[in-house]
Amino acid sequence: MKVTKYSGNGNDFVIFIAQERADRSELARKLCHRQNGVGADGLVVVLPHPEYDFEWEFYNADGSEADMCGNASRCVAHFAHEKGISKDGKAEFLTGAGVIRATINGFYVVSDMVEPKIINTHIEEDGETWWLIDSGVPHLVAIREDIETFDIEQMRRLRHNYNANVNICKYENNTLYVRTYERGVEDETLACGTGMVACYIRNHKEGNLEGQVRVQPKSGDELYVSYEDGIYRFGGKVTKTFEAEVFDI
Repeated sequence: MKVTKYSGNGNDFVIFIAQERADRSELARKLCHRQNGVGADGLVVVLPHPEYDFEWEFYNADGSEADMCGNASRCVAHFAHEKGISKDGKAEFLTGAGVIRATINGFYVVSDMVEPKIINTHIEEDGETWWLIDSGVPHLVAIREDIETFDIEQMRRLRHNYNANVNICKYENNTLYVRTYERGVEDETLACGTGMVACYIRNHKEGNLEGQVRVQPKSGDELYVSYEDGIYRFGGKVTKTFEAEVFDI
């Protein structure tokens, strides 16, 4: 089978085209395996759709399905543009969280995110207040003055207690710094698009920032999140790493 590998600022994905839905959980685990497969944080399957350019199936590296992934939305939009599935530098596609609209300019891709849901703003854990925000998938968000310390055991516990990704962030010098523990990967990832958007949403709602803001995940890459016309937008460069033919999967 032919696959394409993409990276959205260190958040990496295997992408391929199929003609019909199927349970690809086991395939996702095999393809995403770092030693015995291609290696990725997730698998994206591009499927035909009668109304939109395409729809997707999205799987985490452990084979679990997820409704949405911000970095994957930008990567698959570029993939579809390059393959001629979408036209005119735009892509409109269906995810489990709703319709995503993206614009493609070279390797710079901006996704209009689905409307978020703020589920809870008063979660008290370990002496700090967390917000639970669904920005396509659920995220816990805490604001800290220092995010150098990332307690992986705390993150893992909160992830299981709330069935959510877990983020810590700080905002200074017009830059939002974010670190994320992701479900399905079960570890800290170099970048998480919906996590960065969730962190922006909390800071925006609390009046800490407005307009377009530079966001820096653990990868150190430069991304941007903005709130315009009632829409949260997430933009940055993507990297097409390689195309390959995979055997014995």
